[in-house]
Amino acid sequence: MTYGYMGSYVRINLTKNEISFQTFPEEVLRKYIGGTGLGTRILFDETEIHTDPLGPENVLIYNTGPLVGTKAPNFGRYHVVTKSPLTGRYAEANSGGKFGPALRKAGYDGLILFGKAENPVYISIDNGKVEIKDAAHLWGKDTYEVGDWMKTEYGKSAVCSCIGIAGEKMSKIASIMDGRDGRAAARCGVGAVMGSKNLKAIVARGDKEVPLYDKDRFNATSKEWSVKIAQSVGKGVLGLYGTSCGLEGTEVMGDLPIKNWGAGNFEGAKKISGPVMADTILTKRYYCGQCVIGCGRVVEVKEGKYQLEENAGPEYETLGTLGANLMIDDLAAISTFNVLCNRYGLDTISAGCTISFAIEAYEKGLLKKEDLGGLSLAWGDPDCVIELIRKIAEREDFGTWLAEGSRIAAEKLGGIAPQLAVHVGGLEFPAHDPRGANGLGLQYITSPRGACHLSSFTHDFEYGGDGPMLNFPANAFDRFGYEGKGALVSQYQDLMALFDSLTGCKFVLFGFDGKPLEKIKMFVDLATGWNVSEEELMETGERIMNLKHLYNLKCGWTAEEAKLPYKMYGVTRGTGGAADNIPNVGLMLTQYNNIRGRDAHCIPTRETLERLDLEKEGLELNIK
Repeated sequence: MTYGYMGSYVRINLTKNEISFQTFPEEVLRKYIGGTGLGTRILFDETEIHTDPLGPENVLIYNTGPLVGTKAPNFGRYHVVTKSPLTGRYAEANSGGKFGPALRKAGYDGLILFGKAENPVYISIDNGKVEIKDAAHLWGKDTYEVGDWMKTEYGKSAVCSCIGIAGEKMSKIASIMDGRDGRAAARCGVGAVMGSKNLKAIVARGDKEVPLYDKDRFNATSKEWSVKIAQSVGKGVLGLYGTSCGLEGTEVMGDLPIKNWGAGNFEGAKKISGPVMADTILTKRYYCGQCVIGCGRVVEVKEGKYQLEENAGPEYETLGTLGANLMIDDLAAISTFNVLCNRYGLDTISAGCTISFAIEAYEKGLLKKEDLGGLSLAWGDPDCVIELIRKIAEREDFGTWLAEGSRIAAEKLGGIAPQLAVHVGGLEFPAHDPRGANGLGLQYITSPRGACHLSSFTHDFEYGGDGPMLNFPANAFDRFGYEGKGALVSQYQDLMALFDSLTGCKFVLFGFDGKPLEKIKMFVDLATGWNVSEEELMETGERIMNLKHLYNLKCGWTAEEAKLPYKMYGVTRGTGGAADNIPNVGLMLTQYNNIRGRDAHCIPTRETLERLDLEKEGLELNIK
């Protein structure tokens, strides 16, 4: 082989305690690359409609990409792909931090995990040597404790990816955490899948050189763009104030979730914004592996009821779902919620939305004090939130059902409770309201994992950002318009699927001079020697998006699931930046299907599948 990227994977059968190794041919790597792309390929091939997400037959895939572990700026993330216990469909979750680069420097591009260990175990990947080790002494410990133990055992260069108590108890909103760093592969219940396999942690360290096709030019190009991105994005508001830099603006635009998505304004938004955090509790910035932006927050609360030692600070999504959506404007309290979720290993997005659902259900008399062991719930009360996070993680009282996510908890309560749960396909909304940007609504109903703002990322540009122009009209960025939305969302989905196959941070979009494909091609060619075209890269993204969709069809998804929840239509929010807008997702979905080459039932045509070399998968699903 003349290229650098080898597609080297470790296969681990936890039931049999067996370790083997697998490489993927260049043909497969060019079609799917790595990250969620190759992860979806593996998932499609190794699971079925009847695969129990929490059964030993489910596969848990850790994936990096050809730029991870190199000097390429902001391409150091890793992705986890599996079948979701929360949705029963396709699952992906991704994390920054430093585990991805550590895994590649330890000698591997990814892990394919299946089976179930008889007793708790962890996996050690130490400079090429892979071992399955006893984790009985780690079971029951929180993610910080596990990460600290790994540092003591393996040294400061070792990086840990682990679950907390929520994952052990198979909460369907459990995350996978990078120890004390606060970085999370959080969505879709991937932590529950890890827990179902009796797998507590994976630790990686190594000093192996990541293979590159043209090392000198690659490193020179990486240095050039590292400086450019650090000077532009890193010194801009994203670097200075983190992901919550625009939180006040999202409230004004009608994008911020407020009172379980039922209100239009939140006066407290200004108190939990990025600039206020920087002026009060911020101690320093956190940089993920290969990052030159530093949007991560490290905070310390020295005074008051919610004192906190220096710790990972809350991101925008956490401030939105565990702050504004609960009517809480205390930065110290929200920072405490964040640390609790991180230690327990809970997705802060799903936890926040599930708690806001619970408070409204309590307010309406559907959920009662006796259901919660005597705990009262109220908007704006941090103390009840702290106790409810604990009950969810420990599966105590009705926390047992809240740990299943808002959809299942609502079904358990019955009555009008399902109308209060805000999700698509079982995955709770992130902290962005589709009534504030029509394209966001289309993203949510077409995202393969359920409600996901990152599958297309158009909302940042619908709100006035300078997004890269592809093959859609310029006015497609009009947040309340409809022209070109199908093209905008589908093409950005393809671009983001490409990013996720390379496991890149999407914030580099803001530093690539509006020409991300040109820059991606440059880095991929120098790393692999493939000499790809921009058209091939976009087709790769399109192929990945369609394979994700085919996997959902394989798992029983139907077009009836492509809808927004009741609260997007049945609730009067009063005032706010998008008070009167209700996105017509049906209209946009028709556009989308036409662009995608799908019929009215969202089934890809044979011609579409043949063009993307997916006809075999289509035939498996009786698409002829």
